[in-house]
Amino acid sequence: MVPMTEGRPTCHCVLDHDYGDRDRMDNFLLRTIVHITQYGWSVVLVQPEEHRPGWAYTIGLWHSLRAPELAMFGGDVYEMEESLNSLGRQTTEGDVPSDGDRRSGVVRDREVAFRTVDTRWYEVMMPGAVSFYRRPPLPFLQVVWSNESGLFPWQPGTDLPFRHSQPWLWLDPRQHSRGVWTRDL
Repeated sequence: MVPMTEGRPTCHCVLDHDYGDRDRMDNFLLRTIVHITQYGWSVVLVQPEEHRPGWAYTIGLWHSLRAPELAMFGGDVYEMEESLNSLGRQTTEGDVPSDGDRRSGVVRDREVAFRTVDTRWYEVMMPGAVSFYRRPPLPFLQVVWSNESGLFPWQPGTDLPFRHSQPWLWLDPRQHSRGVWTRDL
């Protein structure tokens, strides 16, 4: 249950609450605060490494709009950044995604699906959001992209590499198949 304040869910972020460490915030958090203050949200890019693909996620949609934060995985980080910014703009216009929704044209004219992220993934996959909000859980949706045939990773007819190209963060981490997305658990 998300606590409410005057009809609006409470935000526990570092902008709304002084946790006594504002003079010790790192550059990442300071830059995030500037982006959220200027644009309403920030997109964090996690660059790919030798053993895993990159990903991107938002911070600030909950603070600014009380809309779910968004995360995308397995594509080009700059393309995912563009997609998340586009979804952020749609959210500011009132088109707020929710679990189970689908949209077209977000990634290379492919359909995407929105799935609620299990909170046990937050620390590993979205640590910047945890640092900013301090007291999750807050709503987080994974933006899952379809393949060229319009199929999602969980649907029959997809090949194994595509099924593993994005994590399945709606699952409990213990239920997720072992692979590049679970190495840091």
